[in-house]
Amino acid sequence: MASEGREGEHPSVTLFRRYLRIRTVQPEPDYGAAVAFLEERGRQLGLGCQKVEVAPGRVVTILTWPGTNPRLSSILLNSHTDVVPVFKEHWSHDPFEAFKDAEGYIYARGTQDMKCVSIQYLEAVRRLKAEGHHFPRTIHMTFVPDEEVGGHQGMALFVERPEFQALRAGFALDEGLANPSDAFTVFYSERSTWWVRVLSTGKPGHGSRFVEDTAVEKLHKVMSSILAFREKERQRLQSNPHLKAGAVTSVNLTKLEGGVAYNVVPATISAIFDFRVAPDVDLKAFEEQLQGWCRAAGEGVTLEFLQKWTEPRVTSIDDSDPWWAAFSGVCKDMNLSLEPEIFPAATDSRYLRVMGIPALGFSPMNRTPVLLHDHDERLHEAVFLRGVDIYTRLLPALASMPALPSDG
Repeated sequence: MASEGREGEHPSVTLFRRYLRIRTVQPEPDYGAAVAFLEERGRQLGLGCQKVEVAPGRVVTILTWPGTNPRLSSILLNSHTDVVPVFKEHWSHDPFEAFKDAEGYIYARGTQDMKCVSIQYLEAVRRLKAEGHHFPRTIHMTFVPDEEVGGHQGMALFVERPEFQALRAGFALDEGLANPSDAFTVFYSERSTWWVRVLSTGKPGHGSRFVEDTAVEKLHKVMSSILAFREKERQRLQSNPHLKAGAVTSVNLTKLEGGVAYNVVPATISAIFDFRVAPDVDLKAFEEQLQGWCRAAGEGVTLEFLQKWTEPRVTSIDDSDPWWAAFSGVCKDMNLSLEPEIFPAATDSRYLRVMGIPALGFSPMNRTPVLLHDHDERLHEAVFLRGVDIYTRLLPALASMPALPSDG
């Protein structure tokens, strides 16, 4: 069994493993324990603490290190507290034990997504405060619930509240992904999630007959159109070595529903598709294309949106942008190779960008396989500690940014 902290273990690693043992796993996350842990850490670091209940049982914890110039906008360091479910039988170790093997790999749900970043923020702030630093800009660390289920009772509600406006965030960091190579990935935008149900209605009948105009035939036509589009995008990605997954639109058929008996041709049948639409796509034209595929399949074919994000935003990564210049400048000074990309899925950054806040997704994990949501999710303690070093260099540069026109 893994101990609370082996003799000689770095205190930051011990703290990380403590946080990993809190079972904030969907669909019934223990948010109370997480908030108590963060409150305790905030008190130990001498940080201001505010709790905002955005929905019943859904609390955003805000830890604040005030800057010396309150007229300047703040730096927002965001992370989510929940983690996705596990299938324990497929894990080498208990996913909530935070077992560390002899090589230094820590096995736990949330090691990559994204409890590592939460503790890296906290430990970087601890280190900087201990060294006696003060910065012009205030640093807010926000720990939000329910990101893994869409953020609808988390960041989506929080950004609409006066407590969020009072933070006066001018720039934000949020989660990214591991990178198996020597480079670090940084995300400046993300694809729009569209969950689409296509409902097809047609003539029912006995399963022994050649029934005309069936719901299945018409749905098959729509499916063929969508899967042909999917193949076209897949080929576009594979044929261009400069493209990453986030730059093209992906789609997968995730659910089929219909039928009442083995020998009855159903009058209705539906299919659900998960589209991730690239940020440069004309969304109105794309929706019209979907509607066109339904019309072409015949009468009685309709679509509805179960989720539809229509406000893609792109954070500048131009060298003339002061925030990007500060971020990338530190990375250059540390000899970190950056690979800017569009995030292929969805994060809470989308809610921040819609509020006009430039946000970068960055989880400093290189030479690390991407294992978020996977069995045996793990992170090497040396990679984790390197991340603390990186944030310890990034925060002074960002929080010392001179006054900008956007500061008002």
